[in-house]
Amino acid sequence: MTAYTRKPMPGAALAAAWLTIAGVLLSACSFGPPKEEEAGTPPKFPTPSSKAAEEDDGATLAAEPIVEGLQIPWGLDFLPDGAALVTERETRNIYRITTEFKKKKIQTIDEAYADGEGGLMGLAVSPQYDEDKTIFIYYTTREDNRIAKLKLGEEPKPIVTGIPVSGVHNGGRLAFGPDGYLYATTGDASDSGIAQDKKKLGGKILRMTKDGKPAKGNPFGNLVYSYGHRNSQGIAWDEKDQLYAVEFGQNTWDEVNLVEPGKNYGWPKVEGKGGSSRYVDPFMVWKPEDASCSGAAILGDVLVTACLRGKRTYAMQLNGKGGLIGAPQQALVDEYGRLRTVVVAPDKTLWVTTSNLDGRGDPNPGDDKIIRIVLASDGGNGKT
Repeated sequence: MTAYTRKPMPGAALAAAWLTIAGVLLSACSFGPPKEEEAGTPPKFPTPSSKAAEEDDGATLAAEPIVEGLQIPWGLDFLPDGAALVTERETRNIYRITTEFKKKKIQTIDEAYADGEGGLMGLAVSPQYDEDKTIFIYYTTREDNRIAKLKLGEEPKPIVTGIPVSGVHNGGRLAFGPDGYLYATTGDASDSGIAQDKKKLGGKILRMTKDGKPAKGNPFGNLVYSYGHRNSQGIAWDEKDQLYAVEFGQNTWDEVNLVEPGKNYGWPKVEGKGGSSRYVDPFMVWKPEDASCSGAAILGDVLVTACLRGKRTYAMQLNGKGGLIGAPQQALVDEYGRLRTVVVAPDKTLWVTTSNLDGRGDPNPGDDKIIRIVLASDGGNGKT
């Protein structure tokens, strides 16, 4: 597949297009309705085929592997020159992916310790990378989960330590928000009670400076931005700078939440919608077997999730008020196996990573992969 760029489409066109991402429309999955749907008739989107969908204007959506031979890719972000950086959880390697989709190992984070769901996970590129040449990584050691700043080729410099660690529920996502601060998701590390303790770092979304200090305006004067999370691994912001997070449930409901500072999202008191004023209810829930979403990205007003156990993506048109317009649409169902991370690339395509080598999937030839979902206005002539 050859790389190409195109002019971004208007927001409304992007929303319509991405809600037809290569796959099938919503079918007989078991999930709860949105908390509150927009009044009126939801927009109608054409039914896509298995690999591509035709829009009224001739635009085509297609999903194709662009990188193969990875092992449990986890964190993914882009450098100013358009190249990408990706982490591998168990090998603890960082790879650079060129704009021609060639991969090269940059370094191994020897300090990281891969055990169970731990290892080298989240990665975020500094918004001032041209000046500071710094990225941020989230990784597991034998003692804790931690966040470090890193200049590629050098030793990581921890900025936050003491995040609870376990074989499961380590959180691990990093992303810079529109306010310029670094956000991190942490899990409850199999000790569910700590999610309700505002003084502890587990089961939270954290917000910090690039030195690991509490960001200005944090609700409790520490790193904690929101609490009562079981194990969030996907965060993204909409065009109004509102934060959304996807969260693994236990046995009953996975969640999508509109996250606000200082709010309590219920775990372990509530899984899914509790209907109590003490906790914030999710606006979308799924059965874990249909979801277990790890990644989240927003393009225009469309939230896209990458799901592990569900082996699919969901695309949801946000109404900007903690609800949806219409129903989610699913895509890539069982086509590439377990999907972990989804990010918006600089050219407004989506990059999705598979996670079939994590011991819970059925590996396909070439796994693990990065899948690129492309909207081409040339009827597909720019693709292989």
